[in-house]
Amino acid sequence: MAVGPLISTPRQFDDAANVLRALSNVLARPARAFLEERERWPLWLPVGFGAGIAMYFAAQKEPSPETATIAAVAGLLSSGAAVWSANTVLRVLCAVVAVVGLGFAHAKFRSDRLAAPLISHKMGPLKVAGLIDSAEAHGKGMRVVLSALYIAKVRGRTPARIRVSIRAADDALVPGRWVQLTALLMPPPAPAAPGDYDFGRAAWFDRIGAVGFAYGRASLIAPLRAPSLLERTATEVAALRWRMTERIRTALPGSTGGIAAALITGERGSISDEDEDALRDSGLAHVLAIAGLHMGLVALGIFWVLRAILAAIPPLALNFPIKKWAAAATLLSATFYLVISGAGTPSTRAYVMLSTMLIAILFDRPALSMRSVALAAMVILAFRPESLLEPGFQMSFAAVASLVAVAEWDMRRKSRKEREPKGRFAHVSRYLRGIAITSFVGSIATAPYVAYHFDRSTHYAVLGNLLAMPVMGFVTMPAAALAIIAMPFGLEAWPLKVMGFGIGIMLRLGRFVSGLPGAVSPVAAWPLWAVVLISLGGLWILLWRRRWRWLGLAPLAAGFAACFFNRGPDILIARDGMTVAVRADDGTLKLIRNPKDRYSAQEWLKRDGDTRSFADAIASAADRVRCDGYGCIIHARDGSLIAAASRIEALAEDCSAAKIVISAVPVYRACRGPGVVIDRFDIMRAGGYAIWLGKRPRIETVSGERGARPWNPEPPKREAHQYRRINPTSFP
Repeated sequence: MAVGPLISTPRQFDDAANVLRALSNVLARPARAFLEERERWPLWLPVGFGAGIAMYFAAQKEPSPETATIAAVAGLLSSGAAVWSANTVLRVLCAVVAVVGLGFAHAKFRSDRLAAPLISHKMGPLKVAGLIDSAEAHGKGMRVVLSALYIAKVRGRTPARIRVSIRAADDALVPGRWVQLTALLMPPPAPAAPGDYDFGRAAWFDRIGAVGFAYGRASLIAPLRAPSLLERTATEVAALRWRMTERIRTALPGSTGGIAAALITGERGSISDEDEDALRDSGLAHVLAIAGLHMGLVALGIFWVLRAILAAIPPLALNFPIKKWAAAATLLSATFYLVISGAGTPSTRAYVMLSTMLIAILFDRPALSMRSVALAAMVILAFRPESLLEPGFQMSFAAVASLVAVAEWDMRRKSRKEREPKGRFAHVSRYLRGIAITSFVGSIATAPYVAYHFDRSTHYAVLGNLLAMPVMGFVTMPAAALAIIAMPFGLEAWPLKVMGFGIGIMLRLGRFVSGLPGAVSPVAAWPLWAVVLISLGGLWILLWRRRWRWLGLAPLAAGFAACFFNRGPDILIARDGMTVAVRADDGTLKLIRNPKDRYSAQEWLKRDGDTRSFADAIASAADRVRCDGYGCIIHARDGSLIAAASRIEALAEDCSAAKIVISAVPVYRACRGPGVVIDRFDIMRAGGYAIWLGKRPRIETVSGERGARPWNPEPPKREAHQYRRINPTSFP
């Protein structure tokens, strides 16, 4: 057999060089595209800052102050290097390190700054006295937030604030007043299942250390101490919002008044569930969250009216910059609207973008829309880094960034062709086209976050907005602006009546659209990392302008594919240890008994994309479940026998036959047979459980998912002998 030469020929060297040159050209294309997009680099600063914040919240263990200090110092040094370095690559790398490090440190420092005691277990009834920070309608009563607290029998670890529901509410519950009541207090609620929304984390950043409900009425008392200037300012603003809300409800009772209050003061407690469902299922839920639509209609309407009035006075119009005067007055009006609306994340984002445009008018500068979006994101994350995890932040910025990107593309498209002739109905056509494009783009952009947070998908949002937005723009919001102006003079009744008329039309349209076949579909819970991939892919497409932007389709596709192949847990256990669901042969969840924790049971079904009520999901004998006074046994879809013991007498039989034992009572030394044993004290420490069956079952817990974080308080200590039990989460 012939043997080839061991030494490469010149031709082989040439071929290898050609391959290397081709590879170099391929790799150089992204670098050239990156350099060509230099003007878009600042848009990625809030993305890097948000990535640092996300790293803080993703940590399983609370970072130490030393770690945050190191990250902050590294960020500051890197920012200096980015400014002074002449090397482009080094500058970019230093800028990335700077914003990520500063974002991480900022989130940690804010968490430490807001640190306040949490109660770790149910307490009460207790005598509670405090200052009303805020009050809002809640069901048939009211929900108040109290600060400056005195709580009987609680010493040294008194929460900074608590939130209490009061069924026997009256007009005395006004922000700024001191009250005393008797309440049952509990820790802020943990997620119903691993990966569910963490209300306890949100409460931590609001400095709420306990929630509960009151027995009977609250009584007014003398102030326990003099409030600080900051407290007085906050309560005065809250009292103003409360008074405005009450006057709106007086003029417009019922759910219509609740929607009107939501549009003006941001208070949504009086909206009926039926009306809220109709607006949500028709794609009109965004009208209830004060954002760009509301801020734009109110503020820009004021700008147009003021400029028209000033233009009608020739001495002013000819000698003074009336456009700037109107812009300054509009900025003050928008600031007032932001304050009375509660300054939520969407309204703050809209305010920052609107302010950027108005300030640009004052200084004769053009307003750069996408940079306004980036500036708004940086402002919100700087003041409230925890808002990164809120649905309002994610949906608001997804929608507005997508709309701005489409507007930029449309402007470039129009600049490359001749202007189209105007027809008789050109303005109407453009208006309807704008609503359709806005609704379609906004719906597509927010769909992943709606599915992730709310487990649903609406399909007729474009139709709903086409029908309702003209009413919103020409009737409802102009009347709202007139009502705000007339309220100090007591003349708000007629504008509010007109506003109520517009809201009534909008509700009828919402009910019509939501009643159409297939208006909404339930969606099973999406994994977090899939939403992260979708977000990164979407940002890549939106923030760049050249062809390489379409590389973002790869993470987008991967994220959506992950959602379709995501597998829900086979067993779910609530924090009471008695509410248990098992996945049946048909793939649906079955509750093995009538649940005591009905909220968790309903939340499980919703996150599973199941529209049934918990009462319809209770297993029967046909589902291979048997229950008696000692507990229940059920067969999972892989044939495994699951035992849920409610009394200690059932443990001997369950431990000898079942593969998984879930015990509402402590398990001692006798339970050695099952592969997994979860008892009362395991659930007490770990919260809810989710189990995926297989050769080696995968177990996740609420406490494990939350990590060792300050908003995840440790359970109360128990005596050592109470923890004698066998293999709580062991495997054979």
